[in-house]
Amino acid sequence: MTSILSAISDWVQSLIASAGYPGLWLVMVLENLFPPIPSEIILPLAGYMTLKGHFTLAGVTAVGTLGSVVGALALYGLGWGLDESRIRHLLRNYGRYAMLSEGDLDKALAWFNRYGQPTIFFARLVPIVRSLISVPAGLARMSLPHFLAFTALGTGLWSFFLAWAGRTLGANWWRVANFVSHYQDVVLVLIVMALLLFFAWRLKARIGHYRP
Repeated sequence: MTSILSAISDWVQSLIASAGYPGLWLVMVLENLFPPIPSEIILPLAGYMTLKGHFTLAGVTAVGTLGSVVGALALYGLGWGLDESRIRHLLRNYGRYAMLSEGDLDKALAWFNRYGQPTIFFARLVPIVRSLISVPAGLARMSLPHFLAFTALGTGLWSFFLAWAGRTLGANWWRVANFVSHYQDVVLVLIVMALLLFFAWRLKARIGHYRP
């Protein structure tokens, strides 16, 4: 376990041990807003603490889900408040430098309007993406009741799995964090690869467009 992981886990353990469920709720809200505070530390630790009588598995799942939903709702509000006309202006004037266009925004919003609901659910099970997905949901003006429902389902499953794993492993709860860290690394590699393929495809299309 790295020193950073140890420092975060010590802080989380101190907070939730002293404040109980309100402390757990608070760190889960912060986890959504500040990804450096990872749920793969908070929830397995809370799951382990159920063995000591501090919490129950059902309680950790419910409070973890509630905190995640509140944090996600804040990011959804941020996306809702973004000035779409400003984004379009930036894309029209500077998007070419990133090989993006206003049409890309239209396609992304149309895709999100069509497939956004299941995307919200599955994204809650993917590190990094699980926090960021709330912003485009707000930008796309996804139905708030649907956003809350699919967020609650996804985060509820995520919270239960991590808390259950921490309880099952007991004093070795930190192994869950190590496993999820490897899972997160794979996700990052896939995201980078997808971005590289996208830019390579756009560059090829641009070169073909200007070829006599």
